[in-house]
Amino acid sequence: MQTVQSERLPILENLPIAIASDHGGFTLKSLILEELMRLGRTSVDLGVFSSERADYPDQAKLLAEAILSGDSKMGVLICGTGIGMSITANRYKGIRAALCHDEYTARMSRQHNDANVLVLGGRVLGVETALGILNVWLSTGFEGGRHIERLNKIERLL
Repeated sequence: MQTVQSERLPILENLPIAIASDHGGFTLKSLILEELMRLGRTSVDLGVFSSERADYPDQAKLLAEAILSGDSKMGVLICGTGIGMSITANRYKGIRAALCHDEYTARMSRQHNDANVLVLGGRVLGVETALGILNVWLSTGFEGGRHIERLNKIERLL
């Protein structure tokens, strides 16, 4: 059984960030990639590479596998609302995907839940809001402490 450890890699390390979207998140994904580049963060674009129809479960699977294999430590998923990506990603043991709609939920998803995947809705968030969420999520670390046992309880459910 995998357990969450109190010693976590600092969030500010330049670990590769995987990113994937379906057609509903393609435009926002392009802007997120530009922001990651501006921040000097290494990213791995897992697609999609156009706004043509694509199924979110396929893209969520690619990203979850990249994280679980160790190719990436964190990821960003984007679909129209973020709901489908969130549901799919959280089916994978070891993935803690958080659908965030504001900077507060982004901060709490990292501090309390040690989320390793940020999920955004490309059709429901403004660009400035989405970039603000991304920046807060990337710059916030896991608090550990009482939250470790809670995460371990989640792991024991699977």
